[in-house]
Amino acid sequence: MQLLRTLCHIPAPSGHETRLTEFLLQYIATEQKNWQTTPQVLAGEQFQDCIILVFGQPRTAVFAHLDSIGFTVRYGRQLVRIGGPDAEPGYRLVGEDTQGPIECTLTVDEETGALGYEFTRDIERGTELTFFCDFRETDATVQSCYLDNRLGVWNALRLCETLEHGIVVFSCWEEHGGGSVAYLAKYIYETYGVRQALISDITWVTEGVRPGEGVAISLRDSLIPRRAYVDRIQQIAAASGIPHQLEVEGAGGSDAKELQHADAPWDWCFVGAPEDNVHSPDEIVDKRDIESMLALYQVLMQEL
Repeated sequence: MQLLRTLCHIPAPSGHETRLTEFLLQYIATEQKNWQTTPQVLAGEQFQDCIILVFGQPRTAVFAHLDSIGFTVRYGRQLVRIGGPDAEPGYRLVGEDTQGPIECTLTVDEETGALGYEFTRDIERGTELTFFCDFRETDATVQSCYLDNRLGVWNALRLCETLEHGIVVFSCWEEHGGGSVAYLAKYIYETYGVRQALISDITWVTEGVRPGEGVAISLRDSLIPRRAYVDRIQQIAAASGIPHQLEVEGAGGSDAKELQHADAPWDWCFVGAPEDNVHSPDEIVDKRDIESMLALYQVLMQEL
C-alpha cells in the first residue's frame, strides 16, 4: 500500500495532472526492468499529460484517469468546484501559489451554499486546492482522499508487472468532463487496431454493491455498453472464481463516455472496486475488493 499512499499524496486536479504524470514516468522508468514485458512508453506534448504503455501485441486497452476533484480559487475568497467534490465546512484544503504553501479551511455559506475558504491571506486567483491527504490503513481497509482514482492508477501499475499483451492508458480531465480519451482512443485504434477496453476506476458502495464482496462489473451507468462484450467479461469472471459483483446504475460515468461516442467501434466495460464516502476526504475501500480487482484484470487481459 506504500505506492497507493504515495499516489494519494500527489495533487492532480483536473487540468493540472503534471506532477502525477512526472511521478509515473519516473516510476515506470525505474520499475519496468522488473516487469515481465518491457512496454513502449508514449508520452510528451503529443499526448499532453497523458501516458500510453504498449505491451507486446495488444488486444485490449485499460484506461485509468490520473486527475481528481478539487477547487479553483475565484475572487473575493470564493471557490469554484473542479468536478463534483463533497463540500462540508471545515474540510482542510491544501495548495500552493507564488507566495508559498497553503493549508486553509473550506467554508460554505449557510444561505446560498457558496463555497469559500478561511486563510491568513488572500490566495491568488486560479490556484487549485485539493483535500488534505490523511491516508489511513487497517488490516481490512484503506481510507484517504482521492482513492478515486489513485486506486485505479495503482491497479493499472500493478497490472503492468505481469502484463504480456495489452495497452495501459493514463488519461486526464475525467472528473471535469473528460477530453483526453477522445484523441487517445483515436490514436490507439488507428495505430494498433485495438477497440476493446476496460475502465480501471472506482465505483460506489450502494444497496446492491457492498464492500468486501468483490470487484464490481458494471452492466451500465448513465451509458450502456454493448451487452455481448459485457457478457464475455461476466463469463470470464465466473470461470475464474474471483469474487465479483454486478452493478446496475442509471447515473454516473467515466472515461467510457468518450469511447461510447468515438467514431470507432469501441467496446468497453467498467470494472472497479466499490468505495464509500465518495468524493470526500474520507473515501474508504475494502482491501478484499482491491485484491479481487487486480486479480480479475490480470485474468481479463489474458482472456479477452
